[in-house]
Amino acid sequence: MSASLVDAVTSWYAGAARDLPWRRPDATPWAVLVSEVMLQQTPVTRVLPVYERWLARWPTASDLAHDSPGEAVRAWDRLGYPRRALRLHAAAVAIVARHGGRVPSSYVELRALPGIGDYTAAAVAAFAFGQRHAVLDTNVRRVLARAVGGAAGVAASVSAAERARAESLLPDDEKLAARFSVALMELGALVCRARAPQCDECPLVSVCAWRAAGAPSNVAAGRSQTYAGTDRQVRGRLLAVLRSSPGPVPAAQLDLAWSHDEQRVRALDALVADGLVQRVSHHEFSLPV
Repeated sequence: MSASLVDAVTSWYAGAARDLPWRRPDATPWAVLVSEVMLQQTPVTRVLPVYERWLARWPTASDLAHDSPGEAVRAWDRLGYPRRALRLHAAAVAIVARHGGRVPSSYVELRALPGIGDYTAAAVAAFAFGQRHAVLDTNVRRVLARAVGGAAGVAASVSAAERARAESLLPDDEKLAARFSVALMELGALVCRARAPQCDECPLVSVCAWRAAGAPSNVAAGRSQTYAGTDRQVRGRLLAVLRSSPGPVPAAQLDLAWSHDEQRVRALDALVADGLVQRVSHHEFSLPV
């Protein structure tokens, strides 16, 4: 089944792939790394404008490394999970210090960069350098779980059996393996979606084990996360105030961002602990410098 699955998915991708800037031939390894960090838990439509502004300002890792982490947090805007901005800045600093400003090509060296996990290292090695790695994001995992494993969805973390299955399906040819990985990812994003999969449009419908079993719902439906009123919302409000100011912000100004004192103080303390905010004085705060 492996060869036919690869052919079906890559042929579908040839006609259905979205034109995304990080997939274009002129995309640099740095651009691919930036896109992969930004796309974690964030839709493409939200990432695109921030990605384009980011690359226009910091087209290389060296450009970002020589700017402050606070500017990275500011440029992250409302993309969400802003600690990713700090991790990307830290990775840029390490790329300059360890690799002369060039994004390393090996999985091992990528994995050793601060804030870069297994998925991101494999994705950059595959998509920027055309190497053979199992790139296991949620979309890829879901496609393989359904088409090959007959399951409706996947667990929170990758199992050894799941990784072994993904690696066994990769073509030996490195460039084809990389193309297969991105094609699986696109198939999961556009067709084999978690909710309301478009099975009639799927190139694997005739060989899908999940469809053959009657498409059983053998995983619990995910619950949508609430945002309003949470500490995440408070953190976002506080960061918005700090991003809009070129310098330190008085605590009294931050008080206006959220009226509930206990929750606001808790959220601000968490931002300081995460390195996203600096306490300039007892009464002033700023983005990290």
